[in-house]
Amino acid sequence: MNKKTITQVAMVFLIIFISLLFYLKYFNKSSKNLKENTIIKNIDISQSDTSNYIDNVDYISSDTKGNKYQITAEQAEIKVDSPDLMFLKNVIAYIFVKDSDTIKITSDLAEYNTKNYDTTFSKNVIITHPDHKITGEYANFSFLNNLGIITTNVVYIGDKTNLFADRIEMDIITQDTKIFMNDSTEKVLIEGTK
Repeated sequence: MNKKTITQVAMVFLIIFISLLFYLKYFNKSSKNLKENTIIKNIDISQSDTSNYIDNVDYISSDTKGNKYQITAEQAEIKVDSPDLMFLKNVIAYIFVKDSDTIKITSDLAEYNTKNYDTTFSKNVIITHPDHKITGEYANFSFLNNLGIITTNVVYIGDKTNLFADRIEMDIITQDTKIFMNDSTEKVLIEGTK
């Protein structure tokens, strides 16, 4: 081989060797650090809370008959192991029934299913409909069954009548209601107003 070719081959090997040293010194350590950081971040995520929180949520849904349902809350908690359920705080919900008056529901807490829209309201539940008001501690609304069930310390306030009962069942579409006591020996208390 001639002297010129040997010098060129030596220069190529020298450039490769210097590039390899440069890579090992500056880039290889960074790659290790990135991998270590990634592992640490994964550990942090797995050790964090099992819930996500969202502020100021607003969901609107409708059915094929033209009825709409809107629910808003100051805060929603979504558990990682059950992402279809939202646990809501300071809740206001509206049921817009086609060709009927709007039903408004407020409560301190609610559990909302994002798949079927079923909602269980709890603590200081107030349901209002023109000329009607129902209060209680729990209300469960099933939109598949078009049924609302209000329980525990139920008070119905109408134009001329107040009712005190253990349970009220209400058809969401027709708004027909049934009023019950849990113990069949007890009677619903009816109070007339002026």
